[in-house]
Amino acid sequence: MLIDRLRSAAVLIAIAVGCLFVDAKFSTPGTEGLLVIPLLLFFALGTTWDVTSLLKSSGRDVWRAGCMIGVGAISLGPAIPALVNAVSQLSGGEIGAYPENCPIGQLGWALTMAIASLFALLIREMRTYVAVVPKELDASSESANSIVLPASSSIDRTMRAAFVSLYVGLPMSLLFATRGLGSDISTSWGLAALLTMIATTKSADAGAYFAGKALGRHKLIPRLSPGKTWEGAIGGVVMSTFVAMACLRWLFPALVADANTVTSLPATSWAFILGPALAIAGMVGDLAESMFKRDCGAKDSGNWLPGLGGVWDVTDSLIAAILPAFLCLAAAA
Repeated sequence: MLIDRLRSAAVLIAIAVGCLFVDAKFSTPGTEGLLVIPLLLFFALGTTWDVTSLLKSSGRDVWRAGCMIGVGAISLGPAIPALVNAVSQLSGGEIGAYPENCPIGQLGWALTMAIASLFALLIREMRTYVAVVPKELDASSESANSIVLPASSSIDRTMRAAFVSLYVGLPMSLLFATRGLGSDISTSWGLAALLTMIATTKSADAGAYFAGKALGRHKLIPRLSPGKTWEGAIGGVVMSTFVAMACLRWLFPALVADANTVTSLPATSWAFILGPALAIAGMVGDLAESMFKRDCGAKDSGNWLPGLGGVWDVTDSLIAAILPAFLCLAAAA
């Protein structure tokens, strides 16, 4: 089990580092992040597959294809300006670059795609809608005038698909947006920010695991995750703070070598905000996935990654941590 976990983790890390290295090597101003799109889609669509599989296995109908399309569109929404700039550069300037004063901006595209996805889901349900006459309860029951709705209605399917699309798509769109932070300083600033976010969040998982094993006595939320303890949670916060400090102290200067001044880099003191915020948010994301798995009667979210489980077992903490990470790093940019 541990060997499988280490192998899967090593393969994932190697692929991720490879994609990020290529992106850092070949990115041009205005096109930052385009070469990490395959990696982003793997995690976004893999997570969507896992969530919809859990829903289906527990008897909850959901339109998987619609969720995959919605998540893909929302996740890649912020990439539209970079795509336009890439086309402009390839055309030698014959096609104009993305206008800097465009009111939609970068994050506006994620919101646009989210709204479009919601109405696409509604339209699909309209096309397939079949009226169902509710059943009246037996007259002998206490609520004789009540009705019983079908187990899976258009409302249920729409709400499930909308939740999956937004729950996965919006955080993943912020991952791409994080890659574009600090582009006025250096094409590598956002890459350093993205790596800092991932390293800080996932190190909290490792810190909580080892601290919990060694010192864990008091259960955190046993009804959701019996193995998690308060001691482990504190260990995760401490570990993530140290890792955040190391990233801000050494990773940023190493990657953002073309920054004009030292003041262009985030201060190391940001680690005392970034570390605890990402550790706590990551634990919330982990517990949220545990709640879903328990409610669906599943141990793992999937089996795509031997030893690790499903893709959602990897992204659960990242999905919750990206918002505070983006806000902190955007403020520091």
